[in-house]
Amino acid sequence: MSSEFRRLPSVDHILAEERIKELAKDYPHNQLVSLIRQCLERERLAIADGELSASFDKIVESIQVKFDQLGHLSLRPLINATGVILHTNLGRAPLAREAIAAMEIAAQGYCNLEFNLDSGARAPRDAHLESILCQLTGAEASLVVNNNTSAVILALTALAWKKDVIISRGEAVEIGGGFRIPDIIRQSGTKLVEVGTTNCTYGADYEQAITPRTAALLRVHSSNFRVIGFTHSVTLEEVVELGRRHTLPVLDNLGSGCFLDTTTFGLGPEPLVAQSVVLGAGLVCFSGDKLVGGPQAGIIVGKKQLIDKLKKHPLARATRIDKVRLAGLAATLVHYLKGEAVKKIPVWGMIATPLVEIERRAKKWAEVLGNLAHVTDGESVVGGGSLPGSTLPTKLVAIIDKRQRRNTAQTLARRLRISKIPIIGRISGDILFLDPRSVPPEEDKVVLETLREFAAILLK
Repeated sequence: MSSEFRRLPSVDHILAEERIKELAKDYPHNQLVSLIRQCLERERLAIADGELSASFDKIVESIQVKFDQLGHLSLRPLINATGVILHTNLGRAPLAREAIAAMEIAAQGYCNLEFNLDSGARAPRDAHLESILCQLTGAEASLVVNNNTSAVILALTALAWKKDVIISRGEAVEIGGGFRIPDIIRQSGTKLVEVGTTNCTYGADYEQAITPRTAALLRVHSSNFRVIGFTHSVTLEEVVELGRRHTLPVLDNLGSGCFLDTTTFGLGPEPLVAQSVVLGAGLVCFSGDKLVGGPQAGIIVGKKQLIDKLKKHPLARATRIDKVRLAGLAATLVHYLKGEAVKKIPVWGMIATPLVEIERRAKKWAEVLGNLAHVTDGESVVGGGSLPGSTLPTKLVAIIDKRQRRNTAQTLARRLRISKIPIIGRISGDILFLDPRSVPPEEDKVVLETLREFAAILLK
């Protein structure tokens, strides 16, 4: 084993290699030395585990590969053909062109983020969004932070630090990534008081739990699941009335948040932000990157007295939104003001696309695949923790390589994932399906080119 250790080259020996000298043209000396040492340490550990030392060429090649990986951005564009419109793993909402343009302008140089051009004095960044949000929702004031979890934590910390917050046990849910509402609420320094049962909660349950320590009532919209059967829940109106009688603020966490009536698109009902405001919720929290269709953000609207408390809290600075996303969100919200959201915001365009148009595109995709594919009926979902149980009719391109016997769909899916522009589909019953509904029409040219190359490889 000691002879294997002695075979390892020195750092200087590797630095003298021509291929490494080429890397030195693009990377600082200290970065090269650091990575070489890391590589040699991995080799020592492998030898200690009983393996033979790698050859000098292999070591140099591994260093080249590592620098090649480091020098290329791992975040890549891809085609979402899963049929899940708000796919969290794939970046959720694609942005409107106007939002992208606004973000690019904000990113290119300086802007009046916190500067009043009329007075020449400092101004709050919230001013760029507040008037738009108040107009859209009917709220008195607003605040925008990094994401909706930040919004909820900020609200509870500012209003209920070291006090009690009452929530229905059926609303103490788990959201994406294994995060649970009770765990999140505890981070705000408040004590969560659960009332009722998983399937049934009544107004009396809230009433009996209110004590002098109670600081707020919290409602959490079950945006990513649905309970059916023997159930009862307390309406927002009832919670607001309880809050009014006991002088307690009501926080309504809508999750996705929505400005349009989803039932007009054949989907189930989703609570509207403006409706929560009208019903009297003190604060309404929701995401900017789900059904709103903008960049990641946590939006809070509601009563000015409460919003002002949030703005003054130290966490407001820790969770504030940056200039680039602020610009993109503002441009997105303007589409709602103008009544052009369905036409301009991709999420709503996908939801509203007629089935006949989906079928036309699906047939074009299937044509380039020849005998490998056919068009079949299917269902799309909104996703992103929105509208559980609601689906949209769609047409799917079913891809089957009948010459293969095992793991066909997995093999086909991987081939599409490693394409120059990856296409991500979904697998069911060992068949790979591609759904045009979650693919913007302007991406069809890339899809068709990729599928032609894909078919040529499989059929040669």
